[in-house]
Amino acid sequence: MSRVQLAALALAGFLATAPAAQAQVRPYIGFVYPAGGQQGTTFQIRVGGQGLDGVDEAVVSGTGVRAKVAEYLRRLNNQEMALLREQLKELKQGSAGKEAAGLKLIERIEQRFAEYVPTPACSSISNLVLVEVTLAPDAAPGERELILATPRGVSNPLVFHVGQLPEVSRKPMLTATRQVLGKEELALRKRPDDEVEQQVTVPCIMNGQIASGEVNRYRFEARKGQRLVISVQARNLVPFIADAVPGWFQPVMSLCDARGKEVAYSDDYRFKPDPVILCEVPKDGQYLLNITDALYRGREDFVYRITIGELPFVTSIFPLGGRVGAPASIQMKGWNLQKAELTPPAADAGPGIHLVAARNEGFLSNTLPFALDTLPECFEKEPNNDAAHAQKVKLPIIVNGRIDRPDDWDVFAVAGREGDTIVAEVLARRLDSPLDSLLKLTDAAGKLLALSDDHQDAEAGVNTHDADSYLMVKLPADGTYYVHLGDVARSGGEEYAYRLRLSAPRPDFALFAVPSSVGLRSRGTGVVSLQAVRKDGFAGPIRVELKAPPDGFSATPVSLSSTAAVTRLAVRASLADTKEPVSLAIEGHAKIGGEDVAHEAVPAEDRMQAFLWRHLVPAEDLKALVFDPSYQPPAKRVPRAPPPSAAATKPPVAAVDPATGKPKFTKQQVAGRLRQLKILFEDGLLTDDFYEQKVAECEAAL
Repeated sequence: MSRVQLAALALAGFLATAPAAQAQVRPYIGFVYPAGGQQGTTFQIRVGGQGLDGVDEAVVSGTGVRAKVAEYLRRLNNQEMALLREQLKELKQGSAGKEAAGLKLIERIEQRFAEYVPTPACSSISNLVLVEVTLAPDAAPGERELILATPRGVSNPLVFHVGQLPEVSRKPMLTATRQVLGKEELALRKRPDDEVEQQVTVPCIMNGQIASGEVNRYRFEARKGQRLVISVQARNLVPFIADAVPGWFQPVMSLCDARGKEVAYSDDYRFKPDPVILCEVPKDGQYLLNITDALYRGREDFVYRITIGELPFVTSIFPLGGRVGAPASIQMKGWNLQKAELTPPAADAGPGIHLVAARNEGFLSNTLPFALDTLPECFEKEPNNDAAHAQKVKLPIIVNGRIDRPDDWDVFAVAGREGDTIVAEVLARRLDSPLDSLLKLTDAAGKLLALSDDHQDAEAGVNTHDADSYLMVKLPADGTYYVHLGDVARSGGEEYAYRLRLSAPRPDFALFAVPSSVGLRSRGTGVVSLQAVRKDGFAGPIRVELKAPPDGFSATPVSLSSTAAVTRLAVRASLADTKEPVSLAIEGHAKIGGEDVAHEAVPAEDRMQAFLWRHLVPAEDLKALVFDPSYQPPAKRVPRAPPPSAAATKPPVAAVDPATGKPKFTKQQVAGRLRQLKILFEDGLLTDDFYEQKVAECEAAL
């Protein structure tokens, strides 16, 4: 029996059980670095995650972007590292290490040593995928999603940006080491001095990763009077980190002049953790921008993108929404907007929240949410600060207003009948307003009937403070009632805008499909969890089905009873496999007011924050991949066949370690050893001679 046959035989037992185990592992990615690039460029990114064995596809949503997997750097174990040490020693001592191929292999092995950490700070992001990304010159700027696919599944998505400015990226951070209490300094990254501070030219985008205790610095020239916008994307890139408090990277920025005097500082932007500095440059000269974590934490997934320049930035819009089908006239305020135009939602846009942005001389601003609804609308009119001066409104109505000064109250008078139910709902924080609303309902005598501060909304996405208020009250008698709206912290200003819905209940629902991808075995079944969000007291059943399924996919509809919030939809495949991920759509139907109401389920990821809280993070698509569990990819590298005379001329390999006198391996260890050798060999990290030698040692142990 040849050595190659022996290796195959020893691996058979492992491979027989591998598909069943691997089929249950969904690929996961925890960071992308850099998390974007400039239009018209090609560059390499690193994606950290787990369950990525065999990764063969990278996909960025939208058009104008191509991505392909260049290399997979699997996390190596101690035994594999020991094999590589032996291989490296042999190469350096032998003649093969002096040849071009040998020198290249030495370089590759030493690179794997440089990447190796025996105790990574976070094992779930310690496997790396190198992806080559090409952005077309006309690729639409803005936020996209990046996913990875393996032969057995599709990963969660992460944010990836197409930028318009030149980009600067620091050297990728190596895997962070787990900190030991009392020895934290041993886990700190030792940065060369020339990597601590970088010289950049404004405008640009700066990409980096923060390590524990680290401060990154950028030096640039600026002129007096320049209106610089310096904005960070960090929490936006990785919304939730399961094992870190408060549950995300919390960047802090400071801007200093040439003498080190602080000119500006920011550790957030209103209620958002990602800071923004809006600064008019006081004088010509050099300036230093510093960024770190508020708690001096850090590791590979503490990724950031800083945009700096005289760029358009919208600080507020008004109103925050409009009526479906009616032309929207939106006022905006901000920086560098002199020639800017804000594009409203498309004329055929339906109800819901849409993103709008301003464009100034070709550059796109930050995006802001804009709500569309079908109800009549009006504007708040001052003075309306108390019941005596209340603004009279007729239900149903959406009032667009502002808490335009500290301690301001807006009061609205509505007529009601005994037994009627009235709903008062504020949309403000969900539309990026800093307003932390407080709602009160009083009767004509001033008696408090209901009060609401925060109302939990599963549709809020990454927003962790449900600051919008909601009331649903059955009126006790005929008469006039007063809805009082203010800010909990008694703050106010022109950016404290809101939309106040006053109406009878509008029963409705929303659906989330979790997770945002599903893997199905050949002609098998995959399960998607459906979570229902019921609105305005809706308690009817919801029928869930696969909407316009692609060929080869089907599902038996299921129902959510009036008391159920979660169900599972079994998606079946009649296909043997799919060559690439396929997009699915799931739709829910319910009878409301005698009409069939349908809503498509929003794909989402169920993410943990700081060991405890869970959030639904929306995704763009629901992806499905069908795979053959018995499929084994062809060997990337085949061992050479030994010449017929080799067995007669080669001396036998000893099964005993001469140093200890003990067997080198037990029979139980051989299968694992052969598997490690095979993987390292196929990864191109072992020479033919070394591989054959180590396989022969395993043969001697049998």
